[in-house]
Amino acid sequence: MNSPPVITAVDGSDHSLKALEWALDAARRRGAELLVVHIRADYVKALPVPGVPPVMPSVDEVPVLVSVQEALESRADMPSVRYSTLDGSPASTLIELADDAQLLVLGSRGRGGFASLLLGSVSRACTARAACPVVVVPHAARTEAVEAVEAAGAFGRVALGLAPEETSDATVEFAFEEAERREAGLQVVTTYPVPFSSLTLMGGYMDATGAAESPRTEKTLAEAQDARLGAFTERYPDVPVEKVVTAADAAGRLVIASQTADLLVVGRHRRRVNADSFLVGSAANAVLLHAQCPVAVVPA
Repeated sequence: MNSPPVITAVDGSDHSLKALEWALDAARRRGAELLVVHIRADYVKALPVPGVPPVMPSVDEVPVLVSVQEALESRADMPSVRYSTLDGSPASTLIELADDAQLLVLGSRGRGGFASLLLGSVSRACTARAACPVVVVPHAARTEAVEAVEAAGAFGRVALGLAPEETSDATVEFAFEEAERREAGLQVVTTYPVPFSSLTLMGGYMDATGAAESPRTEKTLAEAQDARLGAFTERYPDVPVEKVVTAADAAGRLVIASQTADLLVVGRHRRRVNADSFLVGSAANAVLLHAQCPVAVVPA
Protein backbone atom coordinates (compact mmCIF):
# COMPACT_ATOMS: atom_id res chain seq x y z
CA MET A 1 0.00 0.00 0.00
CA ASN A 2 1.18 3.50 -0.73
CA SER A 3 -0.30 5.20 2.33
CA PRO A 4 1.60 5.08 5.64
CA PRO A 5 0.52 2.32 8.01
CA VAL A 6 -1.45 2.42 11.23
CA ILE A 7 0.84 1.11 13.97
CA THR A 8 -0.01 -0.57 17.25
CA ALA A 9 2.18 -2.24 19.86
CA VAL A 10 1.32 -5.47 21.66
CA ASP A 11 2.90 -6.97 24.76
CA GLY A 12 0.27 -9.55 25.69
CA SER A 13 -1.49 -7.30 28.20
CA ASP A 14 -5.24 -6.77 28.06
CA HIS A 15 -4.56 -3.06 27.52
CA SER A 16 -2.54 -3.68 24.36
CA LEU A 17 -5.05 -6.21 23.01
CA LYS A 18 -7.87 -3.69 23.44
CA ALA A 19 -5.77 -1.15 21.52
CA LEU A 20 -5.17 -3.79 18.82
CA GLU A 21 -8.92 -4.12 18.25
CA TRP A 22 -9.25 -0.34 17.90
CA ALA A 23 -6.27 -0.23 15.52
CA LEU A 24 -7.74 -2.97 13.31
CA ASP A 25 -10.91 -0.95 12.90
CA ALA A 26 -8.95 2.25 12.25
CA ALA A 27 -6.81 0.60 9.57
CA ARG A 28 -9.89 -0.89 7.89
CA ARG A 29 -11.67 2.47 7.82
CA ARG A 30 -8.59 4.15 6.37
CA GLY A 31 -7.80 1.45 3.82
CA ALA A 32 -4.34 1.25 5.38
CA GLU A 33 -1.98 -1.52 6.39
CA LEU A 34 -1.78 -2.32 10.09
CA LEU A 35 1.71 -2.87 11.50
CA VAL A 36 1.61 -4.84 14.76
CA VAL A 37 4.84 -4.38 16.68
CA HIS A 38 6.26 -6.24 19.66
CA ILE A 39 9.25 -4.53 21.28
CA ARG A 40 11.60 -6.70 23.33
CA ALA A 41 13.28 -4.33 25.76
CA ASP A 42 14.74 -7.23 27.77
CA TYR A 43 16.98 -8.23 24.84
CA VAL A 44 18.86 -4.96 25.17
CA LYS A 45 19.26 -5.34 28.94
CA ALA A 46 20.52 -8.93 28.92
CA LEU A 47 23.23 -9.40 26.31
CA PRO A 48 24.76 -12.91 26.58
CA VAL A 49 28.22 -11.56 25.75
CA PRO A 50 29.20 -7.92 26.40
CA GLY A 51 29.16 -6.03 23.14
CA VAL A 52 27.60 -8.88 21.15
CA PRO A 53 23.97 -8.25 20.22
CA PRO A 54 21.54 -11.13 20.73
CA VAL A 55 20.01 -12.90 17.74
CA MET A 56 16.48 -11.61 17.40
CA PRO A 57 13.88 -14.34 16.93
CA SER A 58 11.63 -14.32 13.90
CA VAL A 59 8.03 -13.20 14.19
CA ASP A 60 6.93 -16.85 14.26
CA GLU A 61 9.08 -17.43 17.34
CA VAL A 62 7.62 -14.60 19.43
CA PRO A 63 4.77 -15.97 21.60
CA VAL A 64 2.95 -12.63 21.85
CA LEU A 65 2.83 -12.18 18.07
CA VAL A 66 2.01 -15.84 17.45
CA SER A 67 -0.94 -15.51 19.82
CA VAL A 68 -2.18 -12.41 17.98
CA GLN A 69 -1.79 -14.07 14.58
CA GLU A 70 -3.77 -17.10 15.71
CA ALA A 71 -6.53 -14.92 17.13
CA LEU A 72 -6.87 -12.94 13.91
CA GLU A 73 -6.40 -15.62 11.25
CA SER A 74 -10.08 -16.59 11.12
CA ARG A 75 -11.41 -13.01 11.15
CA ALA A 76 -13.33 -11.67 8.18
CA ASP A 77 -13.08 -8.16 6.74
CA MET A 78 -9.50 -7.73 7.91
CA PRO A 79 -7.14 -4.99 6.75
CA SER A 80 -3.70 -5.96 5.54
CA VAL A 81 -1.68 -6.86 8.66
CA ARG A 82 2.08 -7.05 9.02
CA TYR A 83 3.99 -8.13 12.12
CA SER A 84 7.37 -7.04 13.40
CA THR A 85 9.54 -7.66 16.44
CA LEU A 86 12.12 -5.08 17.47
CA ASP A 87 14.53 -4.58 20.33
CA GLY A 88 15.02 -1.34 22.22
CA SER A 89 13.24 1.09 24.47
CA PRO A 90 9.48 0.79 23.76
CA ALA A 91 8.86 4.54 23.94
CA SER A 92 11.86 5.57 21.83
CA THR A 93 11.23 2.83 19.27
CA LEU A 94 7.56 3.72 18.83
CA ILE A 95 8.34 7.43 18.56
CA GLU A 96 10.83 6.62 15.79
CA LEU A 97 8.32 4.38 13.99
CA ALA A 98 5.71 7.14 14.21
CA ASP A 99 7.77 9.25 11.79
CA ASP A 100 6.51 6.98 9.00
CA ALA A 101 2.99 6.26 10.30
CA GLN A 102 -0.37 7.92 9.80
CA LEU A 103 -1.61 6.84 13.23
CA LEU A 104 -0.18 5.21 16.36
CA VAL A 105 -2.63 3.32 18.60
CA LEU A 106 -1.66 2.36 22.16
CA GLY A 107 -3.23 0.99 25.29
CA SER A 108 -3.29 3.27 28.29
CA ARG A 109 -0.91 0.93 30.12
CA GLY A 110 1.25 -2.05 29.32
CA ARG A 111 2.58 -4.96 31.36
CA GLY A 112 5.10 -2.85 33.23
CA GLY A 113 4.54 -0.35 36.01
CA PHE A 114 1.92 -0.30 38.73
CA ALA A 115 -1.65 -1.42 38.14
CA SER A 116 -2.89 1.77 39.82
CA LEU A 117 -1.30 4.02 37.20
CA LEU A 118 -3.87 5.72 35.00
CA LEU A 119 -1.48 6.32 32.10
CA GLY A 120 1.65 4.35 31.32
CA SER A 121 5.04 5.91 30.60
CA VAL A 122 5.11 4.68 26.99
CA SER A 123 1.71 6.18 26.16
CA ARG A 124 2.65 9.42 27.92
CA ALA A 125 5.93 9.74 26.00
CA CYS A 126 4.36 8.96 22.64
CA THR A 127 1.50 11.44 23.01
CA ALA A 128 4.06 14.13 23.84
CA ARG A 129 6.65 13.42 21.16
CA ALA A 130 5.33 11.31 18.27
CA ALA A 131 5.19 12.97 14.86
CA CYS A 132 1.80 11.44 13.98
CA PRO A 133 -1.52 11.46 15.86
CA VAL A 134 -1.59 9.04 18.79
CA VAL A 135 -4.76 7.32 19.98
CA VAL A 136 -4.74 6.06 23.56
CA VAL A 137 -7.41 3.45 24.31
CA PRO A 138 -8.45 3.49 27.98
CA HIS A 139 -8.34 0.32 30.05
CA ALA A 140 -11.50 -1.66 30.79
CA ALA A 141 -11.87 -0.52 34.41
CA ARG A 142 -12.28 3.08 33.23
CA THR A 143 -14.81 2.29 30.51
CA GLU A 144 -17.14 -0.20 32.23
CA ALA A 145 -19.82 2.46 32.70
CA VAL A 146 -20.06 3.29 29.00
CA GLU A 147 -19.43 -0.18 27.57
CA ALA A 148 -22.85 -1.37 28.72
CA VAL A 149 -24.45 1.48 26.76
CA GLU A 150 -22.12 0.97 23.82
CA ALA A 151 -22.91 -2.76 23.58
CA ALA A 152 -25.90 -2.00 21.37
CA GLY A 153 -23.69 -0.03 18.97
CA ALA A 154 -21.41 2.97 18.74
CA PHE A 155 -22.53 6.36 19.99
CA GLY A 156 -22.11 7.85 16.52
CA ARG A 157 -20.23 10.86 17.82
CA VAL A 158 -16.71 12.24 17.73
CA ALA A 159 -15.90 14.99 20.23
CA LEU A 160 -13.36 17.77 19.66
CA GLY A 161 -11.88 20.10 22.25
CA LEU A 162 -11.50 23.45 20.49
CA ALA A 163 -9.78 26.61 21.66
CA PRO A 164 -10.53 28.80 18.61
CA GLU A 165 -7.27 30.76 18.70
CA GLU A 166 -4.99 27.88 19.74
CA THR A 167 -6.15 24.55 18.35
CA SER A 168 -4.22 23.66 15.19
CA ASP A 169 -5.79 23.10 11.77
CA ALA A 170 -4.36 19.57 11.86
CA THR A 171 -6.35 18.79 15.01
CA VAL A 172 -9.62 20.13 13.60
CA GLU A 173 -9.04 18.34 10.29
CA PHE A 174 -8.37 15.06 12.08
CA ALA A 175 -11.65 15.33 13.99
CA PHE A 176 -13.71 16.07 10.86
CA GLU A 177 -12.02 13.24 8.93
CA GLU A 178 -12.71 10.76 11.72
CA ALA A 179 -16.35 11.82 11.94
CA GLU A 180 -16.72 11.47 8.16
CA ARG A 181 -15.13 8.00 8.16
CA ARG A 182 -17.49 6.88 10.90
CA GLU A 183 -20.54 8.62 9.39
CA ALA A 184 -20.80 10.21 12.82
CA GLY A 185 -21.66 13.60 14.18
CA LEU A 186 -19.01 15.94 15.55
CA GLN A 187 -19.49 17.67 18.88
CA VAL A 188 -17.18 20.70 19.20
CA VAL A 189 -16.60 21.79 22.81
CA THR A 190 -15.23 25.24 23.66
CA THR A 191 -15.04 26.38 27.28
CA TYR A 192 -14.22 29.53 29.20
CA PRO A 193 -13.44 29.97 32.91
CA VAL A 194 -16.33 29.90 35.35
CA PRO A 195 -16.84 33.47 36.63
CA PHE A 196 -15.60 33.93 40.18
CA SER A 197 -18.17 34.80 42.82
CA SER A 198 -18.52 34.97 46.55
CA LEU A 199 -20.73 31.89 46.30
CA THR A 200 -17.75 29.79 45.28
CA LEU A 201 -15.94 30.93 48.42
CA MET A 202 -18.64 29.25 50.47
CA GLY A 203 -18.34 26.04 48.53
CA GLY A 204 -21.54 26.62 46.59
CA TYR A 205 -22.13 26.24 42.88
CA MET A 206 -23.18 29.11 40.68
CA ASP A 207 -24.74 28.63 37.28
CA ALA A 208 -22.24 30.60 35.22
CA THR A 209 -24.82 31.52 32.64
CA GLY A 210 -26.37 33.83 35.21
CA ALA A 211 -23.28 35.98 35.58
CA ALA A 212 -23.44 39.36 33.85
CA GLU A 213 -20.26 38.84 31.86
CA SER A 214 -21.11 35.28 30.75
CA PRO A 215 -23.48 36.10 27.86
CA ARG A 216 -20.95 38.49 26.33
CA THR A 217 -18.12 35.99 26.72
CA GLU A 218 -20.21 33.16 25.38
CA LYS A 219 -21.37 35.18 22.36
CA THR A 220 -17.80 36.21 21.53
CA LEU A 221 -16.54 32.63 21.81
CA ALA A 222 -19.45 31.28 19.78
CA GLU A 223 -18.61 33.70 16.98
CA ALA A 224 -14.95 32.72 17.16
CA GLN A 225 -15.91 29.05 17.08
CA ASP A 226 -18.13 29.61 14.02
CA ALA A 227 -15.33 31.45 12.22
CA ARG A 228 -12.79 28.76 13.09
CA LEU A 229 -14.98 25.93 11.86
CA GLY A 230 -16.33 27.63 8.73
CA ALA A 231 -13.79 26.27 6.24
CA PHE A 232 -14.07 22.75 7.67
CA THR A 233 -17.87 22.62 7.59
CA GLU A 234 -17.68 23.60 3.92
CA ARG A 235 -15.19 20.81 3.18
CA TYR A 236 -17.15 18.23 5.16
CA PRO A 237 -20.81 19.04 4.42
CA ASP A 238 -21.98 15.55 5.40
CA VAL A 239 -20.65 15.83 8.96
CA PRO A 240 -23.33 17.19 11.31
CA VAL A 241 -21.75 19.55 13.84
CA GLU A 242 -23.01 20.23 17.35
CA LYS A 243 -21.39 23.35 18.80
CA VAL A 244 -21.01 23.68 22.54
CA VAL A 245 -19.76 26.85 24.24
CA THR A 246 -19.97 26.82 28.01
CA ALA A 247 -18.42 28.11 31.21
CA ALA A 248 -16.59 25.10 32.63
CA ASP A 249 -13.23 23.59 33.37
CA ALA A 250 -11.97 22.46 29.95
CA ALA A 251 -10.68 19.06 31.05
CA GLY A 252 -13.75 18.27 33.13
CA ARG A 253 -16.13 19.19 30.32
CA LEU A 254 -14.20 17.07 27.82
CA VAL A 255 -14.25 14.09 30.18
CA ILE A 256 -18.04 14.48 30.31
CA ALA A 257 -18.10 14.58 26.50
CA SER A 258 -16.08 11.34 26.42
CA GLN A 259 -18.91 9.49 28.15
CA THR A 260 -21.05 9.64 25.00
CA ALA A 261 -18.38 9.71 22.28
CA ASP A 262 -16.59 7.05 20.26
CA LEU A 263 -13.46 9.20 20.08
CA LEU A 264 -12.27 12.40 21.75
CA VAL A 265 -9.80 14.57 19.80
CA VAL A 266 -7.46 17.08 21.44
CA GLY A 267 -4.42 18.99 20.25
CA ARG A 268 -0.93 18.67 21.68
CA HIS A 269 0.61 21.58 23.55
CA ARG A 270 2.39 23.86 21.08
CA ARG A 271 4.99 25.24 23.48
CA ARG A 272 7.43 22.63 24.71
CA VAL A 273 10.56 23.34 26.73
CA ASN A 274 12.67 21.08 24.50
CA ALA A 275 12.36 18.19 22.09
CA ASP A 276 12.34 15.65 24.94
CA SER A 277 9.60 17.39 26.91
CA PHE A 278 6.67 15.24 28.02
CA LEU A 279 4.23 18.19 28.03
CA VAL A 280 0.98 17.69 26.15
CA GLY A 281 -0.95 20.52 27.79
CA SER A 282 -2.85 20.38 31.07
CA ALA A 283 -6.28 19.75 29.56
CA ALA A 284 -5.00 17.04 27.20
CA ASN A 285 -3.11 15.38 30.04
CA ALA A 286 -6.17 15.33 32.30
CA VAL A 287 -8.28 13.92 29.48
CA LEU A 288 -5.75 11.14 28.87
CA LEU A 289 -5.97 10.23 32.54
CA HIS A 290 -9.75 10.26 32.93
CA ALA A 291 -11.57 10.05 29.55
CA GLN A 292 -13.92 7.11 29.12
CA CYS A 293 -13.42 6.72 25.37
CA PRO A 294 -10.28 6.55 23.20
CA VAL A 295 -8.42 9.86 23.01
CA ALA A 296 -6.57 11.09 19.91
CA VAL A 297 -3.74 13.54 20.60
CA VAL A 298 -2.80 15.39 17.41
CA PRO A 299 0.56 17.17 17.11
CA ALA A 300 0.44 20.85 16.16
